[in-house]
Amino acid sequence: MLKRTNPGEFPVINQAYNTVFEPNKLSIGLVLPIEAYPVGAEPAMETHLETAKLAEELGFSALWLRDVPFNVPSFGDAGQMFDPFVYLGTLAAVTTNIALGTASIILPLRHPAHVAKAAATADVLSRGRLLLGVASGDRPEEYPALQKSFIDRGERFRDSFDYIRAVANSYPHYEGTQGVLAGNIDMLPKPVGGQVPILITGGSQQSPDWVAQNGDGWMTYPRDTSSQARVIKEYRSRIADAGTQNKPVMQSLYVDLQDDAEAPPRPIHLGFQSGVGFLREYLTQLQELGINHVALNLRFNQANIQTTLQRLANELLPTFKH
Repeated sequence: MLKRTNPGEFPVINQAYNTVFEPNKLSIGLVLPIEAYPVGAEPAMETHLETAKLAEELGFSALWLRDVPFNVPSFGDAGQMFDPFVYLGTLAAVTTNIALGTASIILPLRHPAHVAKAAATADVLSRGRLLLGVASGDRPEEYPALQKSFIDRGERFRDSFDYIRAVANSYPHYEGTQGVLAGNIDMLPKPVGGQVPILITGGSQQSPDWVAQNGDGWMTYPRDTSSQARVIKEYRSRIADAGTQNKPVMQSLYVDLQDDAEAPPRPIHLGFQSGVGFLREYLTQLQELGINHVALNLRFNQANIQTTLQRLANELLPTFKH
């Protein structure tokens, strides 16, 4: 059962949620695969498990993997290629403490019973290290392949979300467009903390009020600091207006770390190229704005990945929560 603390703190849910997210602090994670590869290419995935274990040893707080059912060439990114839930099981077996997150499971493309079962299984096998990021999906080409409609994905997202919440209870009652639960069957295993922490990505075809009221946190995208400050303030104002507990905010960030620690920033896709000095300043600003976690993506990093991880661990992590 979800435990409540005071209104300024985050709910107590599981190990991952309450170690990665803490009010007024920022932690740093990594997006998988932790390797560099060009737009339109497939990642090699040759030493991915060794690199994941290295990330844990160095003190990064979370590993994030994506749900990409089909490689859509026009989108230019196949993600880590592996099925996210199978991969979560593998990562749970080769790591010990690092949080394991999805960014994000595309709810309208999967039946919520399968998502709920897989998520609870990953949470139990990892001893409470799962963070379930969910989204409505942004690749229209995938929907016909699964005989799904793209235009009404927002409605299915809400129904799936409610279904997943319902089956965390014992012998649940629920009626929706994707199934009826009459209280005579149960789903096992149950998540470690009584529910899986669900983080909503962007708007997910929902109203801002719905996102603020229903998720356990919010996954958003990089913006200039003034815009980011505004949307975070609006999100937390909606939480307060609803009378619910404070919740974390996280974002992704593409980074190309330069050898020169004082190298100035240069924009790249959804991030920047810079030295560690500017990166530290930028993350400090995000922490002050109320961002609680940043998932770094090193896809466009030009330096050796292992060397970059070591530099980030030595020169960046000590400044932030880990």
